[in-house]
Amino acid sequence: MFKKISLALLYAVMAYLIYRYGEEIVAWFQSSSDMVLVIVAATVMALFPVIPYPVVGGVIGAAFGPVLGAAITWAGSTAASLLMFLFVRYGYQEWGQRMLYRYERLGKLTVLFERNAFLTILFARLIPFIPSIIINAYSALSRVSFAAYAVASALGKIPAMLLFAFVGNTLMTEPGAVWLTMGIYGGFLAVTLLAYRQWKRSKEPVPSDRQA
Repeated sequence: MFKKISLALLYAVMAYLIYRYGEEIVAWFQSSSDMVLVIVAATVMALFPVIPYPVVGGVIGAAFGPVLGAAITWAGSTAASLLMFLFVRYGYQEWGQRMLYRYERLGKLTVLFERNAFLTILFARLIPFIPSIIINAYSALSRVSFAAYAVASALGKIPAMLLFAFVGNTLMTEPGAVWLTMGIYGGFLAVTLLAYRQWKRSKEPVPSDRQA
């Protein structure tokens, strides 16, 4: 119990500090040239998303360019997800396991998730309106391996991080091209959703015909 309370308090304190000094950190992104420190700061901002991470990614993209900015944004977001996974698994998995399997439907859903964890996490990361914290926490509370989670998360985050950085850079250089960038990503997202639906449908059991 002490471990759980201590971890929760630590997270709350860090979130408050980001809330208090978030604007100063974002402003620092725009003037900093130290990529290592920027990655560390981007990780902290993603771990405590008081300021929406697309805003952070856009600022980094504007400051460092679309390619390097996307790489920095991706590194920070991926590192934050891995840290959150370890934070939840280390501190709360035992409690979470009891919750996940207390209800029959949720337990069955979790078993299916664990069987197809890699592709499920990958597709979930590709869909930007699924909150990252839900994917992080649910994966950590389940029996998904850290390796499968880490690889799927890292791959799945690439398109969104590219989008954030490209939009931020485009707003600074060619504002009129933002809609083209968004349109291309929208098309990619539509294809991703279609592929995910087809994959889910292929996993559903085929009902056997009953003879009268």
